[in-house]
Order: sequence, then structure tokens, then C-alpha cells
Amino acid sequence: MAGGTYFFTVNLANRESDLLTRHIEHLREVVNKVKQAHPFVIEAMVVLPEHLHAIWRLPSDDVAYPIRWSLIKAGFSRRIEKNEHIRASRVAKRERGIWQRRYWEHCIRDEGDFERHVDYIHYNPVKHGYVSHAVDWPFSTFHQYVERGILPSDWGDSMVRISAGGER
Repeated sequence: MAGGTYFFTVNLANRESDLLTRHIEHLREVVNKVKQAHPFVIEAMVVLPEHLHAIWRLPSDDVAYPIRWSLIKAGFSRRIEKNEHIRASRVAKRERGIWQRRYWEHCIRDEGDFERHVDYIHYNPVKHGYVSHAVDWPFSTFHQYVERGILPSDWGDSMVRISAGGER
């Protein structure tokens, strides 16, 4: 949907890797470069060691999020030393073995859906056991939400579990 708002989950091929957080500056640089060439708004985002979640709002005349993800993945991969295992199927296509080929996308339906997915993104580092409090994870837009007064810094401390599907 042109001008839509989308939730994404993008994973590394090696789910035990820490490339995304170890090379967070490369990822930031590539995302910013892609945003300049193909504008979009990051409504919320969290980067974990081996996957990330994001909500993007596209321009009103644009639906081309696949090209953006392709450019982000390729740009990040080019900045990383080649030492990953590459399967024969990827070698034949001249692909690296850093990212899973596919990603999950979901078109945000309404404000409630948006809020559930933002909560899911910001709580994800706690859910995965990287930190005890959302505020303690440095690679998240949670800090921007706190700075803008949208969320308190202790948000999520009383939550047991939350998922994008609305489970608590």
C-alpha cells in the first residue's frame, strides 16, 4: 500500500551471531544512506545482535520497501569482512551468507496495531533476556520515545511478556 506503515523483522542467517550490534555503526550508516536515496520514516526500531525489528512509514506515493531492504542488506554486507559460511546456492547467485533471504513484513492496520508493534519492538531486548529494562538497551528508538515524553523511562518494567500479536 503506497504511503503505508509497515512492521518488519529481519534476521541474520546465523542466529547466534552478534554482527548487527558489533557493527552497529555500519548498519546506521547504511540505513541513513538508503533513507537519503529512498526516503522513509523510521517510526520505531530495535537492533539486537542477530535480528532487528522496525516500523517504517513510506512516502504517500511509494510502496517499494523491498528495494530499501535489499540496499540495506547489501550495503551492510559489503562493509563486513568475508568470513561467514556461504552455502553453494548462495555462491551460485553471488550472495553473501550474512542475512536470511526473506524477512517478515506486516502492514500496520490502525493505531492499536501500531501501538502493539511499537511496544513489541521496545520490549524485545527484555523479552530476549539481553537487559532487564527496556531503557538499558542502547540500540532502540525507545530512548527517543522517552526524550519526546511519549513513554516514561521505566516503561515496560511491570510487563511480564508482550508480543506483536497482542499477547501479554
